[in-house]
Amino acid sequence: MSSSVLLESPETGIARVVLNRPERRNAQNPQMLYDLDEALAIAVRDRTVRVIILAGAGPDFSAGHDLDERDSRIPGPSVATLEGAFDADGVEGRHAFECEAYLGMCRRWRDLPKPTIAQAHGRCIAGALMLLWPMDLIVAGESATFSDPVAAFGLNGAEYFTHVWEVGARKAKEMLFTGAPVTAADAHRLGMVNHVVPDDDLADFTLDLARRIARMPEYALRLAKSSVNNSLAAQGQDVALDSAFALHIAGHANNLSRHGDIIDPGGVDTIRALSRQSPERAP
Repeated sequence: MSSSVLLESPETGIARVVLNRPERRNAQNPQMLYDLDEALAIAVRDRTVRVIILAGAGPDFSAGHDLDERDSRIPGPSVATLEGAFDADGVEGRHAFECEAYLGMCRRWRDLPKPTIAQAHGRCIAGALMLLWPMDLIVAGESATFSDPVAAFGLNGAEYFTHVWEVGARKAKEMLFTGAPVTAADAHRLGMVNHVVPDDDLADFTLDLARRIARMPEYALRLAKSSVNNSLAAQGQDVALDSAFALHIAGHANNLSRHGDIIDPGGVDTIRALSRQSPERAP
């Protein structure tokens, strides 16, 4: 595990995993994703850990995928799928890699047998949602904003496409169609975020919430989590994830055909402008 992710033990029974590329606003490259998976696996295997917190160092939780490393792929071994073939030509290699490092890992993190809490602050853009949404609970600082502007890249949305479950169908469409950020207050109102607290209180509040959860019987927490996740599966969430992911890969294929790149290069400036946009609170 490299320094792109830190594994901390703020107190007995609680692990804190920290995205640690603040100079890149915690933009995710393949190394960070594999490091994150390793850190979470270590925390799960540690029988003294009851609750896991996911946080980010620096001014933002995460600016999404690192576009400067969008063609970088770790050749394996795979940990979340049996895909392999990451170095295959054309769309095949891209499909295999994203199925592993994006969709596969997110499902793996969603189903971790211990409670997880995301601690969100600053900007949470596109791929950041892929890290937040698999967590069981989300606590947001007042400054946090959430956006998925990748339609500007010729894609349908982030690879872990649970938008409809997180904010509802109509708000999901607005997020995707406009790329505009959603405030922490609106995310709370929509049910995506459990708590919104002052930025200065975010770490302490999240840690206190983890303490409260850690006092509950460990096996009961596991059963409760599985029950809720099974309910989501019964609603068709996994089928929807597979369908949206296939369309995401179709977007990459279209971009490769039209632009010779997995993204529409014309969207870079658009997304940078949207990331600087101040959200307007919905009525």
